[in-house]
Formats: sequence, C-alpha cells, structure tokens
Amino acid sequence: MIEKSSISELKGIGEKTSRLFGKLGITTVGDLIRYYPRGYDVYEDPVPIGSLEEGKVQTVTGVIYGRVQVSGSRKLQVTSMTVKDLTGTLKVIWFRMPFLRNTFAGGGQVTLRGRVVSRRQVLTMEHPEIFYPSEKYEEKKDSLQPVYALTAGLSNHTVGKAVQQALGELRLSKETLPEEIRLKYGLAEYNFALRGIHFPEDKQVFYQARERLVFEEFLEFILALRKLRDKNERAVNEYVIPENPQVEELIRRLPFELTGAQKKVWQEISADMASDTVMSRLVQGDVGSGKTIVAVLALLSVALEGMQGAIMAPTEVLARQHFANITKLLAEHQIPVKAELLTGSMTAKEKRRAYDRIECGYAKIIVGTHALIQGAVNYDQLALVVTDEQHRFGVRQREAFAKKGGVPHVLVMSATPIPRTLAIILYGDLDISVIDELPANRLPIKNCVVDTGYRATAYHFMKKQISEGRQCYIICPMVEESEHLEVENVLDYSAMLQEEMGSGIVVGCLHGKMKQAEKDEIMEQFARNEIQILVSTTVIEVGIDVANATVMMIENAERFGLAQLHQLRGRVGRGKHQSYCIFMTGLKAKETKERLDILNKSNDGFKIASEDLRLRGPGDLFGIRQSGLMDFRLGDVYQDAKILQKANEAADLLIQENSEWLQKIPEYESTASVII
Repeated sequence: MIEKSSISELKGIGEKTSRLFGKLGITTVGDLIRYYPRGYDVYEDPVPIGSLEEGKVQTVTGVIYGRVQVSGSRKLQVTSMTVKDLTGTLKVIWFRMPFLRNTFAGGGQVTLRGRVVSRRQVLTMEHPEIFYPSEKYEEKKDSLQPVYALTAGLSNHTVGKAVQQALGELRLSKETLPEEIRLKYGLAEYNFALRGIHFPEDKQVFYQARERLVFEEFLEFILALRKLRDKNERAVNEYVIPENPQVEELIRRLPFELTGAQKKVWQEISADMASDTVMSRLVQGDVGSGKTIVAVLALLSVALEGMQGAIMAPTEVLARQHFANITKLLAEHQIPVKAELLTGSMTAKEKRRAYDRIECGYAKIIVGTHALIQGAVNYDQLALVVTDEQHRFGVRQREAFAKKGGVPHVLVMSATPIPRTLAIILYGDLDISVIDELPANRLPIKNCVVDTGYRATAYHFMKKQISEGRQCYIICPMVEESEHLEVENVLDYSAMLQEEMGSGIVVGCLHGKMKQAEKDEIMEQFARNEIQILVSTTVIEVGIDVANATVMMIENAERFGLAQLHQLRGRVGRGKHQSYCIFMTGLKAKETKERLDILNKSNDGFKIASEDLRLRGPGDLFGIRQSGLMDFRLGDVYQDAKILQKANEAADLLIQENSEWLQKIPEYESTASVII
C-alpha cells in the first residue's frame, strides 16, 4: 500500500466511516499516518487509596462499599459510590451514567482509572475509566495508548485500528533527512519515528519518535522562510512612501503622547516604506501597548500619497471595531481619506458597492477579514497590508494580496510574546520591532492564583462588578465532558452559572465548534453589554476588544502554558477601570503554584514567555496544553525551543553545503503555513 491510496482501501472503512474521516481532513493513507495522537493515556500500576495525590490521573483497585447512588438534575445526573482498600476510602463519581447503578449491583472488586480532585476537602475520583472485573486492567497496564482528536460518530478505537492497519501494510518510506544531519543530532529513522509516535512501546520510544518528527517539521518551516526571505530581499519597492507632514501633525494632535517605544517603531516603519526594498516587518507588542495606532499611522501615510492600505483582522467583530475607530479618527481630525469595511457577512449588494469603491481607488483604507483577499475584490494601488495577529495569517494569503497588483509593504502585528532568540528564527523572513512600553494611563491588572474553594467568593465579586456596570469572562479548557480529561467545560458550566447568577445577569457561551456567524453574534452581544458574563474556550484569545470587561477568571489554569494564559488575561485591562484576573486551579502541587505565581507577580508578556520557556520540560508533553502560537502538527515553539534551535542550525549547514536545498523546498503549505 502507498501513501496516496484512498483511506477506503483499508479494511473496515466503508463509505460512512470514510466520510467521517474526511471531516478530520483524512482522505488518504498518508493523511492518516500523519494524523498524530493529541495525547496518550499512560496505564501505570494501581496505587493504594491512601497514597493518592490530588490533580493526578491514577489507578486504584478496591472493593465497592455500600450502595451506588444517582443524584442531580435531569441535565446533569451524577452517579456516586465508595471504593475501599486496606489503606483508605475513595469517593467516585460519574456524570450522565445512571446505568452504572445496575452495572455495580453485584459489588465485588473493581479497578478504576481517573483524575483525583478535592471536593469539599474529600479526595474524589471523577468520571474514571472502569475495569470490572479488575483482571481486565492487566491487558492495558504499562502501555501508552494513543488518544486522537475525534469527530461525532468516530471513536478513538476506530482511528487507532485504522492507523495500525495502515502502518502494517505501508511500504517503507524513503528517509528524507540527509544521514549526516540525522547522525549529528541523534535523530531516529523516519519509519521508526512514524510507528513510535502512534504506538510507542514506552516513554523513551515516544520521546525519540516525537523529537525526530518535530525536528523535520521545524526544518522544513525554517527552510521555507529562508526561501521567502531570499525572494523578499530582492523585491524592489514599487510604492515609495515619503514622510508626510500631515501624519506628523496628527501625532502632535493625538489626545495622548506616543511612548518612546511607539515613536521608535514608527520611525523604523517610515524608513522601511521610503527605502529601495519592500517592507516586511513584524511589530511585537504586549497586549495594550498601542500597536494599532502605529499601524493606523502607516495606513494614513499610504492613503495621503493617493495609494491604498488594507488591514486584516482575525474576526469580523475586531474588523468592525478597527473600522469604527479609524473612521472616528479621520472625522475628528478632518482628514480627507475614505475608509471602507469588507467582511464575509455583508450582503451581496453591500459587497458589490464596496468592491466598486475599492477598485476605482475612492476607498483608501480598507478594513476587513479574509474577505479582503477573495477573488472578486480588486485594488487600485495596494501599497500596504497590515495583519492583526500574525499566526492567523498564512504565506498563501500574502501572495493572494500580491497577485492583486504589485508587491505591497507588509506590516504584521502580534501580541503573542516570544523571547527574541526564538522570534529571530520563527519570523525569519521579517524584520522585528518591539513595543516594550505600556501607555502611562493603563492600570496594571490585579492578579490572584486560587484553588477551587475560592469559586463562591469569585462569583460574588463578579456580581459586584456587574452591579457597577462592568462585564466578565470565564475561560474553560474544554467544550464538552471527555472520558479522558475531566476539566470544566463551557456547555455545562454556562448552564450552571446562569442558575447561580439569577435572571438579572445574562450568561453567554462561546466555543470553537460554533459556526463563525454564531461566534460573531455572541461577541457582538457581549460588546453591546447584552451579555454580562461570557463563558468561553480559548477562541476568545483573539478577536474582541471590550473596554468594559474587567474580570477574567480562568478555570483549570494549570492546563495552559504561561504565554497563552497571559494572552487570555489581555482580554481585560483595556479600559479606564481597574481590571482583575483570577487563575483558578484544582491542583495544589508545588510546581503548579511556582508556574502560576509568575503570572501573579508580573504583567510583562516577554518576561513571562521567557519563564515559560525555562519551566517547560519533556514531562509537560503529558500535561500542559501546547502554546497554540503556530499550527504545527506536533511542534510547540516553547516546549520544543531546543529542537527549534537545532533545526535552525541544521538549515544553516544544509544551505552552506548545497544552496539547491532552498529550491527543493515548496512554498510552505503544510500545517504551519501560518507565518506571513
């Protein structure tokens, strides 16, 4: 069997199952073997009940003691029972599984595996996996079982079985890395790595397999960037933008003074746009550092020269906010420049009118989403493209802009804090500017790290803030209950919270499985204060700017990387009111407290990113969520920083020895085609 074979050629995969795999982007055997597990269940020896540790997934074997009880509402039935061994007693609960009362009616010995939490000072195992009778656990003991991201109707067992069959029947793939590179960095052979990432015999095999595949992913990415930079360095500036006295006058008339960092970055951008070659610049700045005003100055400079500038936002809500702010600025300062909004949800008639105003050159500043690069829109003289949140925008999108005219200047804005050593590698095709000062009028966010016993106090605090006219966010790591990972989830949480808060407070719910139109509507309602508390997954990380929101509470904070927690915290503290961030954790482990205390003591994103880098280790692969910074299949730029640096070194060696290596690399289109 070859990698290009259809997935339907595998035994047991009929038309219906094939369609389900298609929803995950898997149509060929090659797609399937590169659909890596999102995690692993490690089945270790059972421990005595008296030795259980809060916050860990552990296994116990004990005797069912007393009656099995079912309680709670129809929406969320809770089944509970008690298990005993010679060292202690453990309370066990399951959600939405009332039938277990009959399953355990005969009593006897049972083995359970699940996360141990503290509920009202009592250690409790939540929603564990059941091995009844206990002997069934022996089949899984000491193994690492792959856990795949799924879609409704497709089980983990089905995916695992299909991968196993594909790997068994697949012809050996040709080694892609030069032997000297593989030997220099001690990397596993490709076919070994492929099998080892799906079905590792032990942790050591897993680490070897993962390191090899991450290295290759980073190497491809870096070589693609070098190729892109090579091309950019030769691009002649078709749109020379000289300094404009009207822009300088606007800077003097702004109701606030630009910080020293903003002034420095503005000078770098001005110099780039007036130079002989096209600008490709990244502006990194912490949340609230004032990146947007610098971008607006660049757009205005272009517009006043009779050319066009476009700014692309990651969501429609943010695009509309940018448009409203730019329009207001132009009107207040009587600047004769027309701005245009272009988003996917506009009617066909609205879009046609916008297209006409853009094509004839009447609109000089165009604000929008990905609608800015769709086929029907043509620009008059597109001299500048600004993108908000770089990792949501890819190489191909950039080229789509270039095809609509000449080669525009590119300015990328990112609030994602990255240590400079990594930024130089990751943004290899961009010059880097950093805004490392906050405006003087910003109040620092007040932080606290608390355990779940503080929840009632937190709710009371939120009610008080809402009574003063403010709004709140609550972040949960998951959308629904999962048999593998019991953490707070938005669907049950928002229903529970609405009951807790009463009818006078509106609780909204937002998650990644919603359609974009639904997400935008919820975010618009929150922006208008029609929703007072928004319960969300990390989709809120970019895409909304509500100055009235003053409280951010993050449930299960231990499950996120520090840089991502800092990004989430940045959703508050955007207005004149004092803002607060509550990091809530169910764990009392010393390491968890040490990590979260870094956020407690600092609001400096770059310092936090460096600490995140220092504290990350291989053990986190089974715990803390990936950074989400870039969509690599396996790699995580914080966790795998050392591998990234080795891959960068290897790219240097390959190019020095054979410059044709760059020509072999395709324009980057794989999972990490997220760099501009």
